[in-house]
Amino acid sequence: MKKNYLMVFLVMIIFVVISFVTNIIGPMGPDVKNALSLSDQELGSMATALFLAYALMSIPSGILVDRFSPKLMMALAFVASAGGAAWLAIKPSYTVALPALFIIGVGFAMLQVVINPLLRISGGEENYAFFGNMAQLIFAFGSVISPQLYGYLVKGIRTGSADSNWLLSSLKSLLPAGQEWASLYWIFALLLGIMVLVIALSKIPVVVLKDEEKVGSISSITQLLKRKLVWLYFLGIVCYVATEQGVSVWLKPFLTRIHGFEDSVADNAVSGFWLAMLIGCAISLILLRLFDSRRILTVFFSGGVITLLFGLFGPATVAQWALPLMGFWCSVGWPLIFSLALNSVDSHHGAFAGILCTGILGGALMPPLVGGLSDIFGLKTGMLINLIPMAYIFFIGIWARPLINNIPSPSKS
Repeated sequence: MKKNYLMVFLVMIIFVVISFVTNIIGPMGPDVKNALSLSDQELGSMATALFLAYALMSIPSGILVDRFSPKLMMALAFVASAGGAAWLAIKPSYTVALPALFIIGVGFAMLQVVINPLLRISGGEENYAFFGNMAQLIFAFGSVISPQLYGYLVKGIRTGSADSNWLLSSLKSLLPAGQEWASLYWIFALLLGIMVLVIALSKIPVVVLKDEEKVGSISSITQLLKRKLVWLYFLGIVCYVATEQGVSVWLKPFLTRIHGFEDSVADNAVSGFWLAMLIGCAISLILLRLFDSRRILTVFFSGGVITLLFGLFGPATVAQWALPLMGFWCSVGWPLIFSLALNSVDSHHGAFAGILCTGILGGALMPPLVGGLSDIFGLKTGMLINLIPMAYIFFIGIWARPLINNIPSPSKS
């Protein structure tokens, strides 16, 4: 099929949009907690709503994409996510936040299963690995910029800059008093609505799924679920997403509450977490050409354990740099666990990938767990729970025995 680099560009934009919206709950956490009078556990449950939708819709979306056109799936996905964002912007309350975020997550789950095979077709199979890795880097970029935009909007509305800025004044007029945090969801709703129009006007190629991209039949999924190895790797993905969200969601509350940093400094730290992840993804591409992926996994998550302990128990200046650095150590988790898992079975790769994607459930579990422990023992103790999933990922690098590893065998003379 003829390459379509304009479509590749569109897919990259979609990755940025998904990331831009998904990982903002942490930066807005302190403001949401105060404005809605939430406990830490309730605040963590907002992340649960979003990631639970990801987990529950991964396999059903994989079935739907094999039956309906990618254009229809993408349009419906953006309509759903735009609707969820608009609902939360209009009614910024805890009772609306949970179902609205769930709807946004449903839309993004639908998008994820479409854009990966679309990237393969548009960029060419021979370039799929390159563009796939680029997509991982691009995804982190969206999470770098959203905390900065959030800080700009909230600070501007609160300090009176809205009087001389048409964007801020418009947002201020739409918000209930004291709910400045919801301003970003008006931006999300507008952005996602624009994406609906972009998809409607775009010529989306027909996607023919390869066997490894298909979710597979119920029987193949059931067959895989009977294998202990499948559950072990599924738990690995759960642990990775749990760690990523368990640190990123609570990074800003930790810095502002424990060490008294200003919101702008804490927002920069959250951006730093995702920037460090972006850098880690880039460096890991080089490391994978030199070392066994299992060794990289153990070294990175050993570094992560040490860094987290320094961040939680060190002085303020150490915490300010150590906690964002966690993004670097976490960066290899998803791709390495995923590849080790798929390289450990010789069939039903599409079904196995669908099961693994359901492991996004970890992002629904950890934030409220940290919050619940924080309500009882304090946030510093609550964040210690992240050590458990990190230790499990470390041991994956010890016991994993893939049928194919990442290091090519020396050529025979």
